[in-house]
Amino acid sequence: MKQMSLHVVGANHPNADGGNRRFEILLCVPGEPIELIPEPKNPADPNAIAVFSSRNVQIGYLTADRTPWIGGMLRNGRPIEAIFQAATPAGAAIRIGFDGDHPVLPPADATRATPPDPATVEFWPDEIYPDD
Repeated sequence: MKQMSLHVVGANHPNADGGNRRFEILLCVPGEPIELIPEPKNPADPNAIAVFSSRNVQIGYLTADRTPWIGGMLRNGRPIEAIFQAATPAGAAIRIGFDGDHPVLPPADATRATPPDPATVEFWPDEIYPDD
């Protein structure tokens, strides 16, 4: 499989049309298509690649360390397919398939904490923090 997961950053910045990237990320469903749009005229980074949801709303940018490589593939016509993977603290994660490989979501992280079954406990207490 020719696939990888990539981070999307810049979610805290508003879109030019006033749209809210964080809100759009919350609307994204794992597995839905994502579009990658190179921005060669971007004044901050000519290698910038904007990331758009299936509703054509920008959710951020690929991290700068990957954009020259991904951008080169896009310019050379290599097929790249992207899907939304998950919301993250920095913005989002997307999954990319290269050269005709359709991206597949990785298995859910079994180590992530999940709320207990409500049938077995009466409440789920918050963490206790010391008083300031």
